[in-house]
Amino acid sequence: MPQTRECDYCGGDIPPGTGTMLVRTSGQTIHYCSSKCEKNADLGREPRDVEWTEAGGSRERRAADAEEEQDAEDDEE
Repeated sequence: MPQTRECDYCGGDIPPGTGTMLVRTSGQTIHYCSSKCEKNADLGREPRDVEWTEAGGSRERRAADAEEEQDAEDDEE
């Protein structure tokens, strides 16, 4: 059964047979789901600074979750 990998840049799933695997001379493997992720990594951009990655978008999600929890608490009172 083929394995589903995770993109080392954005954190998205990589279906079998797609994506790019980069092998460094040290033996470290890096998996990219798209050329967009590969190019952003080559440019030195941190995933936490890019909104469309899981690491970058998590700040917005946490803020939205906190607002929802606050609204739920206000409704209970």
